[in-house]
Amino acid sequence: MNERGRRFWILAGIFTLFALFLYGPMFAIVALSFQGPEGGLVFPMRGLSTYWFSELWKGVGVVDIWAAFGRSLRLGAIVSGLTLLICVPAALAYRIGFRGASLLFYTVIASLIMPSIVVSLGIGLEFRLMDDEIREFVANHETSAGLFTSALGAHLTWTLPFGLLILLAAFNRFDRRYEEAARDLGASPGQTLWLVILPIIAPSLIGIALFGFTLSWDEIARTSQALGGRNTLPLELRGLTQTVTTPAIYALGTMTTAVSLVVIGISLALITLVRRKRVRH
Repeated sequence: MNERGRRFWILAGIFTLFALFLYGPMFAIVALSFQGPEGGLVFPMRGLSTYWFSELWKGVGVVDIWAAFGRSLRLGAIVSGLTLLICVPAALAYRIGFRGASLLFYTVIASLIMPSIVVSLGIGLEFRLMDDEIREFVANHETSAGLFTSALGAHLTWTLPFGLLILLAAFNRFDRRYEEAARDLGASPGQTLWLVILPIIAPSLIGIALFGFTLSWDEIARTSQALGGRNTLPLELRGLTQTVTTPAIYALGTMTTAVSLVVIGISLALITLVRRKRVRH
């Protein structure tokens, strides 16, 4: 075996071990979720069926899994949309430049550095203090914290920095000659944005929407102290790991993973369609 071949197989072996370490637990959970009625939480598998998925459909104990599923789905969709709506004008502002841009950029990125649980505690405390003030005027007020208030804000502190970084990278590679050509042809700034800039960066926009949804879909730490009375699916799943002792918990994990894979697949398909359409034109 020559030197090049030896290096290749060593690196291939390291990569294989890394892939097994990274994805092995997920494959194990998926496999164990397809056991028969006598299945347990560990290998070897006992039978092969979709029994535990049918049990999951009936419900897991006193927890309303499908309500939590719907809450996470709605929250993820709103986070995805808001991340796009906020990041696009923010990135366009950075293209133009404004006073305090560097300070604002580092303030936004600091959210990625701060421990997630600290962010969650801070948001939860902020809403509790706000509730105390509201109770001074509204006697029956319970809490302002909830799925689309405190939890939404907590998730946006996680998704907005990623979205802004993606768009700044996209605009860094953007060829301004397309804009100049549009202006030479008489396009207004609005037409240039809508007909030239946004179609060119469309794959990045799809990527931001994907990031927004998936980061919200499986977020636990930033939600734990800032949610209010009703849990999202990841929080319910974490709680069930302490009480459920059947492969139904694996079936739930498989379903949540499947949702993420479906969203990723749709996003990749949209990116492919956008690129093909651009090549044809």
